[in-house]
Amino acid sequence: MTTNLKAFDKFFLGRIRRYMVSSLLRPLLLMMGALLVLTLSACKPGGSADDNEASNEKRYPLTGQILKIDPERLTLLVDHDEIPGYMPAMAMEFSVTVGDVANAREGQRIRAELVAREGGEFALEKIWAIDPVAEAQIGSASGALRQDTSIRGRRAYREVGENLPDFALYDQTGKVVSPARFRGKQVMLNFIFTRCAVATMCPLSTANMMTTQRKAAEAGIDDIEFVSITLDPEYDTPGVLLTYAKQRGIDTTNFSFLTGPEGAIKDLLTQLGVIAEFKGGVLTHTLSTLLIDAQGKIIWRADGSRWSPDEFVAKMKKS
Repeated sequence: MTTNLKAFDKFFLGRIRRYMVSSLLRPLLLMMGALLVLTLSACKPGGSADDNEASNEKRYPLTGQILKIDPERLTLLVDHDEIPGYMPAMAMEFSVTVGDVANAREGQRIRAELVAREGGEFALEKIWAIDPVAEAQIGSASGALRQDTSIRGRRAYREVGENLPDFALYDQTGKVVSPARFRGKQVMLNFIFTRCAVATMCPLSTANMMTTQRKAAEAGIDDIEFVSITLDPEYDTPGVLLTYAKQRGIDTTNFSFLTGPEGAIKDLLTQLGVIAEFKGGVLTHTLSTLLIDAQGKIIWRADGSRWSPDEFVAKMKKS
């Protein structure tokens, strides 16, 4: 994974021209004051298809029911359905991540990706709980957000002073989350993805969020929630996000990591002025961090990842 701004000059300028014609990006650029403050990074996610081909892994879609959970060995015993052309229905043990084993529930039906590795090891990745009620809630909210983005059209971008758009996504435990969950509290929100390895981008942004969380607690600010929404929902399942948080020792008491339908996240990116686009396995994206007050109004934003935690804490005190 590498960052090369020069290689994307032509690409980025082209995007600006297209957006300026539609007036979608004009408020963002005016607010930022200059093009130079907008950080654009090109990231090739780790664990990509190229890596899978090199290790000769084979992948198959799987559905089934969890029979047993072994947290110490990080395995799930799953009674899975037939995998056409590969394997009949049977109960098998699969390796999973620490986040997936923490989210698993006996008797729960799941959909996932079976990974058959050299040496006879079988693992499950991209695990999602099959929950028709939650899926209906997420689907309804995503449809409403899509309609809102379409209606707003050229004015889709929400400036400071406007309200955070309504949405519903899954958090790192698989629970459905909407802005209503945070009503009455301030919210500090950004976008990252777990496979980003550019030290000055997502990793720095997450580190800054953690520092802000600590400084806010030290300052006695207890009406604040921290939210990171993934730019890579196809890979960043609830279990992946929980693993990400656990590996970094993040206190998730008031720090949520969200994922969900790609369409819903694209609409949020549009409305919050963030660019993210996959091209040939490379994710080109910008970063923004927003502060939302207890009434749901956007009161501050910082673009890029080199913002000051102290500045955000100071604004939390005034809100």
